[in-house]
Amino acid sequence: MSRKRPIPHTAMLLAAGLGTRMRPLTDSRPKALVEFAGRPLIAHQLDRLAEAGVQRVVINGHHFLNNLKEFIDSYKGPLELLLSEEKEAPLDSGGGVKKARAMLGDRPIFVLNCDAFWRDGRHPLLVALAERFDSRRMDALWSVVPSVRALGCDGRGDVFMDGAGRIAFLDERQVAPFVYGGVHILKPGLVDEIDKERFSLIEVWRQAAERGRLYGLLHEGFWAHLGTPQALVEAERALGLEATQRTHPRGEMENAR
Repeated sequence: MSRKRPIPHTAMLLAAGLGTRMRPLTDSRPKALVEFAGRPLIAHQLDRLAEAGVQRVVINGHHFLNNLKEFIDSYKGPLELLLSEEKEAPLDSGGGVKKARAMLGDRPIFVLNCDAFWRDGRHPLLVALAERFDSRRMDALWSVVPSVRALGCDGRGDVFMDGAGRIAFLDERQVAPFVYGGVHILKPGLVDEIDKERFSLIEVWRQAAERGRLYGLLHEGFWAHLGTPQALVEAERALGLEATQRTHPRGEMENAR
């Protein structure tokens, strides 16, 4: 039996994007504060992190930064929330982690997209990732979802995964069976190897994959990429939830069904 591994103390929640595909809902707020199932997207993520035993969450922000500050200031939960401000321009996922390095430390961290929503299968996803992550063999460990049941994705898939869990990226001619589930464990020092201010974590992941140190863990429960207004509607419908009434800047109501 494998030894029990600790839950990462710190998480990074990526919330600095412009959310262009979520318009018009992001014409007046950051995507992280768009509501799903009656609550802001970010609130669902914070609940899961707190349940798993995470203690501190660094949130990067750019788009409607003051709205995000207000949310953090009003938060009453058990987590310590820190804001990494990207005032001039969003730095993309990798650049965001790099800018926040001083707050993240050097130990492995959770990194989450604000628009990934999941329900746990037989085991809590974050706990399962922590128990599977082996820093001797891995630089990063993804949650992966079969592309055939990845709500909000186009079905083409992102990656392949072998029997040991090692991940390989597809090329333009291939259709892959798995998508990235929007949450993973990462050694944050890996971003220091990229000599750029603005870059995607894809660059870090590809380097890890080339070294044979990027792994995946299959998520068994419900999962959705909530990147568009239509994805919000479809996910609420799939979960049998009451439709959330969402307002956009002109004050009109969006009927989710």
